[in-house]
Amino acid sequence: MPYVSVNGVDHYYEWISSQEDPGDQGKADAKPVMVFVHGWAGSARYWESTAEAIKAEYDCLLYDMRGFGRSHPAPPEKMASDPSLGSLESFADDLLGLLDALNLKQPVYINAHSLGGTAALYFLDRYPERVKKAILTCNGSFPYQKWAFEAFYFFGGYVVAVRPKWLGQVPLAPQMFMSRFLKGSIPLSEKKAFLNDFLMADALTSIGTLKAAVSKHATEVMPAAFASLKVPTLMVSGEYDKITPAKLGRAAADMSEQMQYALMPDTAHFPMLEDAESYLQIIRSFLNSEQFPAV
Repeated sequence: MPYVSVNGVDHYYEWISSQEDPGDQGKADAKPVMVFVHGWAGSARYWESTAEAIKAEYDCLLYDMRGFGRSHPAPPEKMASDPSLGSLESFADDLLGLLDALNLKQPVYINAHSLGGTAALYFLDRYPERVKKAILTCNGSFPYQKWAFEAFYFFGGYVVAVRPKWLGQVPLAPQMFMSRFLKGSIPLSEKKAFLNDFLMADALTSIGTLKAAVSKHATEVMPAAFASLKVPTLMVSGEYDKITPAKLGRAAADMSEQMQYALMPDTAHFPMLEDAESYLQIIRSFLNSEQFPAV
């Protein structure tokens, strides 16, 4: 498996492309690069079908964020001495390091999901010159609610702490695990893979990013980042998303003239898998023009 060192941590990455030398921006016939960023406790794996569908048009770069999937976590002692490693801004800097390590100097396209969308938003805010267009899938802006956030931290910490590795072998566990994330159906193999990603995620990274994603800091910084966007951005929401409700995506899109919004009916937190055909239609229309059809 290919790895690259980013800010001192080995990151897994892969290319999905119709070319033998993807990412070589020095070629006369070089294709644009699209970078995919996954969400909390996931991996690049669930972006593979989307990347396969557009690989004739883009060289698709997929990677596992630090501490998730096949990428290594930061050492515990380093995380203890540097609390900023739990911030999503640090994952934005990881993305910059990944692009530099792979010598991707030309502006790229970004498609980021859920918590990965927040890291991508911070990347857009800090390094807009490195991005041509961006797609944020199932992301949004939310208000601060102290009691709700503290309850979320307690529940989230418990879920991370109590996750025996054998859970993936229990019948119906993958279906139960994914029930909150889906409105439509996806193959059982996909549900098992999601559960396995969750079970292998680094505990310190999982808890740190969970708190960073749902925090007073995020409620203050994210709206400002949305409002100051300099890169054309599409927000895609699932109509029945319980994790990041569609109204939060709409609220974020309303903050900037750079943002367009698409609501996907009959989908929840993984619209790219629940209705791949419609999702591809929406993102292609955005990528190829300034407008896209209402869905």
